[in-house]
Amino acid sequence: MDVEGCLGCDVVSCRLPVPGGILHQTDSWVVNHVVGPMNLGTLVLSPRDHVIAVAELTIEAANELGPLLRRTAQVVEAILKPEQTYVSSWAHGDNGRKHLHIVVQPVTSAVVAQYGGERSEQLQALMLRSGNELDRSEVEQFCTRAAERFRNVTE
Repeated sequence: MDVEGCLGCDVVSCRLPVPGGILHQTDSWVVNHVVGPMNLGTLVLSPRDHVIAVAELTIEAANELGPLLRRTAQVVEAILKPEQTYVSSWAHGDNGRKHLHIVVQPVTSAVVAQYGGERSEQLQALMLRSGNELDRSEVEQFCTRAAERFRNVTE
């Protein structure tokens, strides 16, 4: 199912072009750089279908998720060498559930320092409220490298 006006569906269907485009895709998932005020290298895994909860994933999508999540973290870590890589699930909008997003976020000491030493969900909340958008050309350069890594990473 594809829901027009849903950010996740609009990105997956390419109705909403994102900086760097779709970096990698499987039968059930697409990977792109996050849209919004997060740090460089934060990638989002989105189901192709309009799924709003992990519990609603098809068996096929669930079976693809683990290897794809691992591969995405490997790509991020190979390029940015973060001290930690966060993995979180976002699927809650202003009016209830929305398109499921699995977020892979590289976190460095510099990022933590920029946001007053906050970590984990507090760091993400501060980043989202900050409105600090990334430079589009930096995102596109990262995405070029990430897409190449996805093509060359072996399981």
